[in-house]
Amino acid sequence: MRPRVWLVLVLSALVICSGSLQSESSCAADGIPELSSAQVKDSIERVQKFLGTIQNRDGSFGFKAPGPALYYGNTGVTGLVVLALLSSGLPPDHPVVADGLKFLRTARDPQGGFETYQCSVMLMALAAAKQTDRDLLRIQSLAHRLESYQVLRGAHVGMWNYGHGLGTEDNSNSQFALLALREAAVAKVAISRRTWELAAAHYIETQNFDGGWGYHVGQPSTGSMTCSGIGSLQICDQMLSSAEDDLNADGTPKCCNRTPHSNRALRRGLEWLGRHFTVGINPGEQGGMWPLYYLYGVERAGRLSARRFFGPHDWYREGAAYFVERQTRQDGSFTGTTAAETDPVVASSFALLFLSKGLAPVLINKLNYGAAAEARKLDDETLPDWNLHPNDVRNLTEFTSGLPHWPKLLTYQEVDLESVMAQGSVRDLLQAPILYISGVNDPKFTAPQVQLLRSYIDQGGFIFAVDNCNGSGFDDGIRSLAARIFASGEAQLKRLPPEHPIYRAEYPLDPESTELWGVDFGCRTSFVYAPQDHSCLWDKWSFQPVAKRTVKFNGLLLRSMRVGVNVVAYATGREPYDKLDAPQEEATSRTQDRIERGLLQVAKLRHTGDWDAAPRALSNVLIALNRLSSGKLASTQPKNLVPTDENLRSYPLAYLHGRTAFQFSPQEITKLREYLNGGAVLFADACCGSPQFDQSFRNLVQQLFPDQKLERIPITHELFSQGIGFDIRKVKRRIPQSGNLTDPLDPTLREGEPFLEGIQIKGRYCVIYSKYDLSCALERQASVACAGYDHHDAVRIAVNVIRYALLQDISYAEKIR
Repeated sequence: MRPRVWLVLVLSALVICSGSLQSESSCAADGIPELSSAQVKDSIERVQKFLGTIQNRDGSFGFKAPGPALYYGNTGVTGLVVLALLSSGLPPDHPVVADGLKFLRTARDPQGGFETYQCSVMLMALAAAKQTDRDLLRIQSLAHRLESYQVLRGAHVGMWNYGHGLGTEDNSNSQFALLALREAAVAKVAISRRTWELAAAHYIETQNFDGGWGYHVGQPSTGSMTCSGIGSLQICDQMLSSAEDDLNADGTPKCCNRTPHSNRALRRGLEWLGRHFTVGINPGEQGGMWPLYYLYGVERAGRLSARRFFGPHDWYREGAAYFVERQTRQDGSFTGTTAAETDPVVASSFALLFLSKGLAPVLINKLNYGAAAEARKLDDETLPDWNLHPNDVRNLTEFTSGLPHWPKLLTYQEVDLESVMAQGSVRDLLQAPILYISGVNDPKFTAPQVQLLRSYIDQGGFIFAVDNCNGSGFDDGIRSLAARIFASGEAQLKRLPPEHPIYRAEYPLDPESTELWGVDFGCRTSFVYAPQDHSCLWDKWSFQPVAKRTVKFNGLLLRSMRVGVNVVAYATGREPYDKLDAPQEEATSRTQDRIERGLLQVAKLRHTGDWDAAPRALSNVLIALNRLSSGKLASTQPKNLVPTDENLRSYPLAYLHGRTAFQFSPQEITKLREYLNGGAVLFADACCGSPQFDQSFRNLVQQLFPDQKLERIPITHELFSQGIGFDIRKVKRRIPQSGNLTDPLDPTLREGEPFLEGIQIKGRYCVIYSKYDLSCALERQASVACAGYDHHDAVRIAVNVIRYALLQDISYAEKIR
């Protein structure tokens, strides 16, 4: 007899927050949810709508209040608004954006002063649109004009003023010129190497004693201008990372010569910002003026320097909370408190740029695993072992973001392992779906660090390791690491076979010449190791052609970029999550909860195949169920049972999944039939659409119910309705086309009706089955080759199935009171 008196209480207590899933948010006890991606996106949509309501008839945006030079005239402010709208995800053909672009395209070049600012934002807006050849010609013209404004002689070489020698050179003009020239370089406009060299030298040589920068050389440091220095140095460093002399005599790349990399100025700037970081005021500026302009600078400094934290401050979370709290409820606009920021056009554009760019998915965490004591022995001109190629992950991320079908803005972060061990948790690693480890020597991870890495993989993470400089120490160390992470022997590091989907994830690669090793764990290969030093070539990738590079060199570089992209595509399925949607840390204990009165209990069925292929899938659904409710409703530790276990009848729902063929004994089939006829529900899915599991499951159903067969559950059934939980009549599903082994996989997610099959007994479904993957998606481990639903919809489908199963049993509660 099943103890199900709790069913009515469970269903009546289940409250879905705003009808949507929020991975970082739940209905808290005080009624105020934590900041979530959904909240930020709502704020973004509201400010987008506001900006659309104040556009002039000619497509421009006006600025009437007195203010800084940046917004002098309609060209500057229109460029800023269009850039913000494009950065926030509106397409170039959106009516507001299209009208703004039309104005910019027909406007004459800025004249009569303030030209550096206006040319810069105009260029960035046109570059963000990425449309016509005419745009490219205009971008080229504006870029060359900006280069001509750079000071080449006198006391302020490398800086910019307002253009044509107007005004005194300053770091605000300079940063906007460099931002624009970077976008021009991305658009394949040739920018002189000397331009970057002079700008970098300026910021290094004029840094204040305290590590910051001021508006003019020698003035006290401020937050906005220190962000200018950090962002500008990062831009120059990336543009200067590729040189004409980085080839050996045979045309192959020079790697691993440990060329000193000047990073002292950048380190000191980041330290200044860490000491003075705040939101709401511009630190160091008299009266804290220009706080929104400063926060726009914080976004660039944080994103370009790959920092999640400035000091102890999570800059994006704190800044986003500041903006969301201060958004005008009436029309969605923003206003500041000083000078031009009182104008909602300017203030709203700054807010939109911060919120949208800062929310960009973090594709890769680059692991700083160097011991603090050892790092202190290094001077600022020596590269640490974990960062021998400083721009490798940055360039791989930039290259990936520029490909079709990928998010147009991806970022990466550096994460300090010792800091995570001392003050953080696995959640800090889960900020990105991929953890990157490289080096030349043995990393020498401690036992607690290895346990942290194992927790990261257990909770859906993916480790990508690359040997630098043919380092035998790193090779031995990384192989040892794999053995230590999977110490129980459930998985081993092996060379990936030619048919592995990673060789087709984005580009067709030759498995023979592309040596990749991996560990198969759970739903996919979760640990990949490349013994070849692709990192060196990633570090040398450039937005622009580099003189004297040979065909051989460029071929090697392109091949390494493609290897990196394929690994990233396989690991993420082209679906990296937004920054605030990173998975939350979950308990990894495998101990089983006792049967707790009042809590939903779900059994996981054991079988002869890989019955635990996705060990956290069911737990994740139950965790989501708890987050969507007003309290804990379900035990999140499922009980693993065989069908003949007498305790099975105490559970209203049983879960079954796997990737391989399986079977049950005749006695198990008999007991399972009795269990389902008694009012329970069997919920099953084939991991990644496994045909082996699918065939075995259909055989099982035929044995359970010889007179019936699985039938598709009609989309009109209540199971798919909001009355059950969520409206899931439209979901996203990936069905990769197999094709030839040399063809790239098509991982596109397509929207359509969900496909669930079932068996009915007396008008209720006692079996609910998905031949497309749910389990791997629930673990965020669905690879590019995985046929199934995306994570968001997999959770919604599973929640609806659980709620449907419970609703079928309410009438049974009276029997056991």
